[in-house]
Amino acid sequence: MTLFDWLNEITVSKRHWSEFSEKDKDEFNPYMINRFLSMDKDYIELVNFVQNIPYTEKEKYYNIYKDLIPTRKVWLKYIKSKIKGPNIELVSIIAEHFQVSQKEAKEYIEILGKDNLKLILNLRGIDDKEIKKLLK
Repeated sequence: MTLFDWLNEITVSKRHWSEFSEKDKDEFNPYMINRFLSMDKDYIELVNFVQNIPYTEKEKYYNIYKDLIPTRKVWLKYIKSKIKGPNIELVSIIAEHFQVSQKEAKEYIEILGKDNLKLILNLRGIDDKEIKKLLK
């Protein structure tokens, strides 16, 4: 079963946990279920409450959602972040320059600012056209 099959089971079909195969039960992912259900403003508080249950207790997750969510077809539109991260190539260059991890390089990019990044990229022999592309 896919994530969307599980969401359909929770919101519409509502079969008993024992009716699923062991393979289906293994594919139940509480984290992703929480993530998608939280996209509906009516379920945010419920998800906030339920996420305190350890992810290993899949049956408990399923039963709580099955019992508390009304039977109706729902459209759970996934909301993507609008915040763009730095250019991957720029992160690699900065990580190599300072000999740090990719995660630390992202922090360095935020701290350094465009002017300092331009200086570093110039020191590394990157031309102005490529620098503009990296700093977009």
